[in-house]
Amino acid sequence: MFTDVSKKVNGTVALLPRTAHLGMLGVLSAALAVGGCKSIAPTQGDTVAVDETKRAEIAGFLETHCYSCHGMKRQKGGLDFETPIKNEGKISDQELLSHILAVVAGGEMPPKRKPQPTPEERNIFVAAIEAEKEAVLAAVEADPGRVTVRRLNRSEYNNTVRDLLGVSSQPADSFPPDDSGYGFDNIGDVLTLSPLLAEKYIDIAEKVAAEAVQHELETYQATMPVHRKILPCNHTRPEHTTDCADRAIRRVAPRAYRRPVSSEEISRLKSFYQLAIDNGESFPEGLELTLQALLVSPHFLFRIEEGPAPLDPDAHHYLADYHYASRLSYFLWSSMPDDELLETVQQGSLRNPRTLREQVSRMLRDPRAEALAENFGGQWLQFRNLAVVDPDPDLFPAFTDELRDAMAEETMQFFTAIVSEDRSILDFVDADFTFVNEPLAKHYGIDGIVGPAFQRVEVDPNQRGGLLGQASILTVSSFPTRTSPVLRGMWVLENLLASHPPPPPPDVPALDAVEIDSSATMREKLTKHRENVSCASCHDRIDPLGFGLENYDAIGAWRNEDNGKPVDSSGILPDGREFDGPAALKKVLLDRSDEFTRCLAEKMLIYALGRGLEEYDEPALNEIVAAVARKDHRFSELVYEIVRSLPFMQQRGEVEVS
Repeated sequence: MFTDVSKKVNGTVALLPRTAHLGMLGVLSAALAVGGCKSIAPTQGDTVAVDETKRAEIAGFLETHCYSCHGMKRQKGGLDFETPIKNEGKISDQELLSHILAVVAGGEMPPKRKPQPTPEERNIFVAAIEAEKEAVLAAVEADPGRVTVRRLNRSEYNNTVRDLLGVSSQPADSFPPDDSGYGFDNIGDVLTLSPLLAEKYIDIAEKVAAEAVQHELETYQATMPVHRKILPCNHTRPEHTTDCADRAIRRVAPRAYRRPVSSEEISRLKSFYQLAIDNGESFPEGLELTLQALLVSPHFLFRIEEGPAPLDPDAHHYLADYHYASRLSYFLWSSMPDDELLETVQQGSLRNPRTLREQVSRMLRDPRAEALAENFGGQWLQFRNLAVVDPDPDLFPAFTDELRDAMAEETMQFFTAIVSEDRSILDFVDADFTFVNEPLAKHYGIDGIVGPAFQRVEVDPNQRGGLLGQASILTVSSFPTRTSPVLRGMWVLENLLASHPPPPPPDVPALDAVEIDSSATMREKLTKHRENVSCASCHDRIDPLGFGLENYDAIGAWRNEDNGKPVDSSGILPDGREFDGPAALKKVLLDRSDEFTRCLAEKMLIYALGRGLEEYDEPALNEIVAAVARKDHRFSELVYEIVRSLPFMQQRGEVEVS
């Protein structure tokens, strides 16, 4: 399918009117949308031995403590534990088991107003649920899943034309914004191709090709052939031009398509150059036309990972080495593989554990790894949203565009330092350093920093250190006029602990709509708001985490008073653990390092694969988390374990769509 479509698309650049260009790219879009269905989970086996005693313990605990709210008659939060137990004698839904385990082990359930199990009863139940989870996972056949054919997003397009052709003008900035899925904008299922984007591809291909050829010719005499992006040869003598064009095409095409290129594809590309020459165009114009054809090819615009059995959903295979190299480079650099990575592919050594580890280490130290901080970090931590936040200027006159930029840069440099220095991922929770320039230092009350340049500084651990002391995080998790312990608590749960409370009931009024004394602190207002019983169970999980950050105002400045009263930054978690202030909150999170590691691994695996995770990804995720913990939580170990995992290295076939 892809070969036929690529012929049509490539053939439109010079020979068809603009409307035909769009029509062909529309055909491509539809074809790829049909060809990229969501992964289908395999059926579970029935042969795994189970401990019936443990299942009886699960059923007894649920009947005593849970069915009254989560049973056949009443299903709070849409959760029914009773039906599967009564019908099958077990719960086989991995997501449901994980939810039960999290809330019971964390002391969040049963609700405080209900009779509580003894610590021993709770421990026995938790152990039984963990055993049931293992049994369910053991019954699922190993499956790497399937990633939808996906186009390059805006960042990937910019970086790829930069590394392919030396173009640094950020041409994709004029493209429509990319949609997001699972928190990221590189997810294949949502990266569609609209008519507007198709037209942009045509326009930009012409501009990029012209810019690349002009730059190459201007710098030709000053650069060695090995350092040129396009011309590895002498094009200045007429008798050499055809041969040079051929060599340029053979140099660029495999890098543009990120795979070996067939002789038929080379001939097709050469025909564009020859067409221009036959019509009286010059060598540079012929080269430009050829590059335009490359830049609108689906093999450039899309990451197509062809395999030996693409339409067999029961077959899975290792990715070809060049596809594997592309996964690696787009994960860490948001760009195409470089020559050194491709050399390991040609040598057949990329999958060798030692070589792979060396390449991961090298790539994380490379400046191009800043893309990981910007694209993964910016979306995981949501500091990309700083571009659109708008704190009330009357209440927060210190918030300027200069300070906004400094907030984002601090988190970028902090993330980059953890990557490049291969620090522990737990430094994201608590670290003794950060990066500030003069505006941000004044905002934090740090003396001795002058000028716009950023400097690494040690911080007071009671006020700063780690993500939760950074103004970018504190600002995007606030409202324009005030702090929000709820937003901040949700931010911690979702981005550091991988916990996702359900949305609030539709009939509960917003906090600002509740009649509360205007002189009350934010904590007092929330206490009043939580008198609604239906809200309390979730707010007991959310609010204490947010209260621990109340010493920071809505733009992350330290404060000791709220509305003229001393800030109370203490909290009590559902499991009974108490803390007071940001430093103590960070200690609580460090004590839950397994949850943080799993959260980060889950989000990074989603980003690395370009798809959401399914039940069959659970064993791979468990292996990643365990290995990272054994290796002192080093950032490089997290990356290494992801890129050697089953879902990253392999691909499953897909059901053919008629």
